[in-house]
Amino acid sequence: MINKTFWVAMLSLILLTACSSTGSEQEIAATRTTMVISGDLSSLNNGSTAFAWHPTMFAVHANDEVDEAMVSQHMQSALTQVMQNKGYHLASLNEKPSILVGYGLALESEMSDKEILKKAGLVAGLSTEGVDDKYEKGSVLVALFNPTSPMPVWRVLAQGFTELDKTPEQREQRFEQLLSSMLKPVPVR
Repeated sequence: MINKTFWVAMLSLILLTACSSTGSEQEIAATRTTMVISGDLSSLNNGSTAFAWHPTMFAVHANDEVDEAMVSQHMQSALTQVMQNKGYHLASLNEKPSILVGYGLALESEMSDKEILKKAGLVAGLSTEGVDDKYEKGSVLVALFNPTSPMPVWRVLAQGFTELDKTPEQREQRFEQLLSSMLKPVPVR
């Protein structure tokens, strides 16, 4: 089973990735984001618009400076917003969701690409060559599950660079934009 801490850390990393460029090579390199997608969305129930959080697939792998609970809460809030914009709703306790959503975030200092590949089966392969040490590579994973299957039917992994000197509000806004881009293939209901 996918380590939930791994996934949350991945999300935190990508949350901080979208940066504005001033033109220097290092800043341009730090704005790069790569993404890899695997799976088939057609296997999800086309009739229902209810989704819920996967019971075990959620994780944040970050250093002690990052409040993992706050990052996880923001991740769920941002994912909920993206899904609602597509016509889905977060399932209440009496509903049977047609989709389970899992996620993870990781900083490179806490989880290498090799570890991500081993746990998630995906790696976006973002290079850190030529990037200033003030940036750290982060990875965000979102996986969609059919509630009757233990394996994800679709997943997306994005990697980018964090700017830890930005305000939490700036990082959250960039993160929301990233998640919207990551979930673009999910059909609108």
